[in-house]
Amino acid sequence: MELSNREAWTAIHGMILGAIFLLAFTGGLASFWSLRPEWVTQAGLKERMLRIYAGTTVMAVAAWLTVLTGTYKVYPWYRAVPPKGLSGEDLRLYPKSYLLATEGKADWHDFGMEWKEHIAWIAPLIATAVAAIVIYYGPRLAYEPRIRKLLIGLFIVAFATAGVAGLFGAFITKAAPVQ
Repeated sequence: MELSNREAWTAIHGMILGAIFLLAFTGGLASFWSLRPEWVTQAGLKERMLRIYAGTTVMAVAAWLTVLTGTYKVYPWYRAVPPKGLSGEDLRLYPKSYLLATEGKADWHDFGMEWKEHIAWIAPLIATAVAAIVIYYGPRLAYEPRIRKLLIGLFIVAFATAGVAGLFGAFITKAAPVQ
């Protein structure tokens, strides 16, 4: 199997960084949920905090890397303007133009991509805020259930916004791949 440069960057953007994001979210959420003083010893609290630090920080970094590679590496290929006179299947190398010119596919750009390119930036912002609050509070989070619940909620919102962006990205790539 061989990937072109564009296909490789698209895979790094969506699949590799997306998988890291997903794993960091899962570990971070499980650690948040079980971070209760009645459930953990002092040694357990230390271990749990290491997982929360790692989970939230890795999730934030993965979110930023995903958005930045998408915005500055993959997205310009999607938006490339074709030479004048191309139409139909000839537009396949120009995904945006291909979607807009193909009957029944314009909504993938008009709604899907326009929404994706905006919502995707929400995930790293929220994930970074969660990581910063975790670093600030540290082990005190075990004794602050309201703050911990707020962070769980924000963590889920960051994940959900990335999930929506990723879902649109997968569908758009299926309809008009960056080749």
